[in-house]
Parts: sequence; C-alpha cells; structure tokens
Amino acid sequence: MSKAIRNEYAELGVEAFYKQNGDTYQNPHEAQIQKLVKRNAVKYNCSSVLDLACGGGEVTRALQEIKIETIIGCDPYTHRLYEKLTQKKCFTFTFDDFIRGKHLEVWKEKQFGVIICSFALHLQPEKKLFPLISALFFLTDTLVVITPHKRPMLETLEGVQLIDTDFEFTERGKKVFLKRYEMGK
Repeated sequence: MSKAIRNEYAELGVEAFYKQNGDTYQNPHEAQIQKLVKRNAVKYNCSSVLDLACGGGEVTRALQEIKIETIIGCDPYTHRLYEKLTQKKCFTFTFDDFIRGKHLEVWKEKQFGVIICSFALHLQPEKKLFPLISALFFLTDTLVVITPHKRPMLETLEGVQLIDTDFEFTERGKKVFLKRYEMGK
C-alpha cells in the first residue's frame, strides 16, 4: 500500500478499499495502538474481549502480549488475515449486521467484559452511530474506541458516558486516541 489509506478511502470508498486490501492490510499506527492497549487494559474487564473491526489483530496481539487470551475478532474484510496472525476465531459481522441484530444469533446479552473497536467508528455515518452503539452496549458494559481523530464523540449520544481518554503521538506528531465509554445508568 503505497498511497495513504485516507487517500485510498477517498478514491475507492472504505468498503472497496478493504475488499481489495483485506488480506494484506497493515495499520500504520500499530505501535500507538499496542502502547495504548497495553497501558489501559488494567482499567477494564478483559475476562472476555471482542476485538471489533479487528484488522490484522493489532489489539488482540497487544492483549496476548500481556497474557489476555479470551479474545474473539470480528471484521468482515480482514477476517482471514486476523485468524492467520492471531490464531483466534474471527466473525464477519458488519456494523449494519450489528444494527440489524444479526450478532444475536451468536452472542447474548452482556457477553463481553469489553469491546474494543480500533480505527473504524470514525468512518461510521453519524445517523448509524446511536443504533450501532446501542447494539454494542447490549453485549458489554464497556466500549473502548481507538481512533486517529477526536471522532467519534460518542459522549454526545444520549446515555453514553466518556469515562476516560488517553493518547499516543504518531511519528508526525498527531494523536491516536483511546476513549473508554460506558452506558449511563
């Protein structure tokens, strides 16, 4: 991948980009993701983790390095790459599948101690965020979002509370954010 991913998104569209690059994708911010995950994992229940939009398993591999093993991946485009690199099972549900409740065929209420979604929710259309986040909070009490932007700002959604934020700088001085959310009581 010689072009910046952002430029390829603009040229191909997000879905077409991942259909074309799903088996070879490499997140250019893997080092920042790894540092953020390892530093923050003690803050949430990692007894069972859903690595959502798991890519090549950057989050999973960071968790494995700190001896967390009960992890399942989910990504409709990179599932083969994830399974190859992590030796973990990967489901292929899309965000729209979660909104439609298709995931309920496999997972039941509060199945996961934490769901970690890395480098994907900022691409979700605004009108789909609330239904998607509601579906995710059906499966967990804690949602962790890793993003190259301040977006998405889930704390603006009714009932969603931002618990804490952390960040790592890239080589170019930009921030990669980790945000931990819970559903308001």
